[in-house]
Amino acid sequence: MDRKYKKMLLRGIKIALGSSFAIFLAHMLHLNHEISAGTITLLTIVSTKWETVKLSVYRILTMLFTIGMTWILFLHISNPWIAYGCFVFLLVVVSDLLGWGATVSVNAVIAAHFLADMDFKPSTVGNEILLVLIGITVAVVLNLFHDNENSKKELVLHMRYVEWQMQAILGEVADYLSNKDAKGDVWGELSELEEKLRQYVLDACDYQNNTFASHPGYYIDYFEMRMKQCSVLHNLHYEMRKIRNMPRQAQIVAGYIVYMKDFVVEVHSPEEQIRRLKMIIEGLKDVALPESWEEFESIAILYHILIDLEDFLYYKKRFVEGLDEKQRKIYWKEENAQKR
Repeated sequence: MDRKYKKMLLRGIKIALGSSFAIFLAHMLHLNHEISAGTITLLTIVSTKWETVKLSVYRILTMLFTIGMTWILFLHISNPWIAYGCFVFLLVVVSDLLGWGATVSVNAVIAAHFLADMDFKPSTVGNEILLVLIGITVAVVLNLFHDNENSKKELVLHMRYVEWQMQAILGEVADYLSNKDAKGDVWGELSELEEKLRQYVLDACDYQNNTFASHPGYYIDYFEMRMKQCSVLHNLHYEMRKIRNMPRQAQIVAGYIVYMKDFVVEVHSPEEQIRRLKMIIEGLKDVALPESWEEFESIAILYHILIDLEDFLYYKKRFVEGLDEKQRKIYWKEENAQKR
């Protein structure tokens, strides 16, 4: 089953089971408006653990505001619809100012109960608090169950795919510089890879928000780094297509790209590739002066291509240097395992 539809199905099952169970708990405790417990569960379950936890905390905080405001407004404004309108206005304004707009729906339900009963006795207030606590507790517990292990495996597979695709694109660039026949559409492949990378970043964010581990941001940083490298490859390809006649130095650049592409892997820091690239750039300064404007223009474009390759490598270098202690431990552990 497609991962997207699998997630939709699992979310539907969670909401259905959670809402039903919340109503059952409220019924067993003999609470008034027991169905609202299921509604609160439905409104609280969101796509990730952390979002559900944060939303639950916000619901508790705004519930206290709701109880206080309904007590003030409903007992001091005789017209019920005016009183409810004033409450909703204040609720929406305060919630939006705090960035808690997602809590409005549940608080409106609680206010409707108070408006219908016009009763603010401790037992009534306790009833509403229990409804909210049951609803959000069931939601939080259900959202603890996520298939994080398979999500992580998918992210790793995506990483391998991106590396393989980038190596293939660099190989096609090297073939072009060597005057070999093109094997594919580089523009199309780059655009397709960028589209996939955008989705992979979203998948990595989803994984991060569904695990309580301290290092899941590693995957987000990795895919964002590859997106930046894709942008560099776009610039490189654009420059390359402007060369009218390949100068002899293009073979040197092509050879370097063939060498470099094998190191486009997750577990590698590109210091040696940067060192060799700098040697090639320095070597270009010593070539004989071009005999024509066209040759000069082509060599200048080659120089820009080398600078693009340098940017490409530095994005990876900065990614490695930006790893925190926990991430670095995992990163190098994976590298050593791969070497064995």
